Amino acid sequence: MSPSKEIHPDFLFHLEFKDQELITLFKDLRTYVLSLYPDSNELLYHTHALTTAFSISEKLGDCFCMIPIYSKHLNLGFNKGVLLDDPYQLLKGTGKLMRHIPIQHTEDFKNDKVETFTRPDKNL
Repeated sequence: MSPSKEIHPDFLFHLEFKDQELITLFKDLRTYVLSLYPDSNELLYHTHALTTAFSISEKLGDCFCMIPIYSKHLNLGFNKGVLLDDPYQLLKGTGKLMRHIPIQHTEDFKNDKVETFTRPDKNL
């Protein structure tokens, strides 16, 4: 299934500087999140990582998951991940609130274990 939303041209410009493997993985993960929540707002920003955040509003504070892309890897991140039930111990990180799932292959996110984390009602 293709994403219902096109990638913003400015974001795409920065994305094109990444390795093709990473770009493909990002696009697959983005499509996956949008297929689960097509009405989510996609908030884009570029700081230490090129990041797309999925929110139920126009506010970053209402973000239920995000995809930060670094130079050699990407993650599926959760702003309040420390509060999530993680019976499979998928969430990584040592921050006060934020946790992430390292994504290296499509199989790392296309599974029932990960889908439960991406629900907005679980992550706000």
